Amino acid sequence: MSVVELDRDLAERLRHHPELASKLTIYEGDAMKFDFASLSSEEHPLRIFGNLPYNVSTPLMFHLFTFAGKVKDMHFMLQKEVVNRLAAGPNSKAYGRLTVMAQYYCKVVPVLEVPPSAFKPAPKVDSAVVRLIPHKELPHPTTSLKWLERVCREGFNQRRKTVRNCYKSLVDAETLESLGINPQARPESLTLAQFVALANWMDANQNA
Repeated sequence: MSVVELDRDLAERLRHHPELASKLTIYEGDAMKFDFASLSSEEHPLRIFGNLPYNVSTPLMFHLFTFAGKVKDMHFMLQKEVVNRLAAGPNSKAYGRLTVMAQYYCKVVPVLEVPPSAFKPAPKVDSAVVRLIPHKELPHPTTSLKWLERVCREGFNQRRKTVRNCYKSLVDAETLESLGINPQARPESLTLAQFVALANWMDANQNA
């Protein structure tokens, strides 16, 4: 088992742990900069697990998504609200950029909820465990991740605007309709497939 640990003191304790030391290969470094592909092979795709602090959970997952082709699955304990965001559907408050990008790469499976009483000291938030299973074949492949991230970012930053007004500098209403998108809808109502269709049109017709 491999461990990526930024805390030098914790890494040192793990190296001398009476039961775990012989079972672990420890890499000292920042997980958000670590090349996880270096730990993978065709015969042994990665199985990643961790208890992710709230302040790094989203950027770390975005980093891990870039290695999705090398990963069998990921299990994370997160704040319950983050798991709700990962698993959300359109037209819900939890639905956002993290939802779309996570579901672009992975099937999201909430596993269980963990109450504050399970920890000592008890935190002030509820936690949950989620399983992320990378798609073997992307159900809605984009021609440009840069554009997909941009249309998601701009859409969810202006989620109360209509799609037409949100993207008016980039695309007209007729084009939106041709893509199967209601110009009067709000960005939070668009499906993953619609965000990808919009990103692919942007990639073909706009300069990033």
